[in-house]
Amino acid sequence: MNRRTPERPSETPAVTAAQMDYSGAVYGSLLAASVVVGAGSLGSFPRLELVLLLLCTGVVFWAAHVFSRLFGARMVHHLSWEVVRRACAEERPIIKAAIPPAGAVAISPILGLDVKAAAWLALGVALAGQVGWATVAASRAGASRRLMLLAGVINLLLGSVIVVFKVALQH
Repeated sequence: MNRRTPERPSETPAVTAAQMDYSGAVYGSLLAASVVVGAGSLGSFPRLELVLLLLCTGVVFWAAHVFSRLFGARMVHHLSWEVVRRACAEERPIIKAAIPPAGAVAISPILGLDVKAAAWLALGVALAGQVGWATVAASRAGASRRLMLLAGVINLLLGSVIVVFKVALQH
């Protein structure tokens, strides 16, 4: 039995900061990068639309993960408000990962960036989050420095694929 799929909901232990599962933050950062790339041409308020698209996509994917956690693994078990609350909290990193790229877009006018540069900034922030969270996850799991580096490099490569798609789609 692992922490993410207990046999019974009452067996799920409290999660400390050191035990936190960072996969949602890594996933959410990659999702945010994908949203930036897939946004394409936005309407008359492109910055606001991109901020809302990032945040709303994060919320929708968070809800999908909560639903799948509650009903995928627990269909045969009693479902309580405590179990629902815990699932919502454990999947929250997906939403949190969308906030820094959305914030980057929101502050981009202060930095004097046009919409295209704001999208690149958001993409960079999302990818930095993805690599950072993967490295933190490896560190908190007690991985060696070599494995931490490997986790960062693999996530950087995944992020680079997103960048290649963005470049290809813009030309």
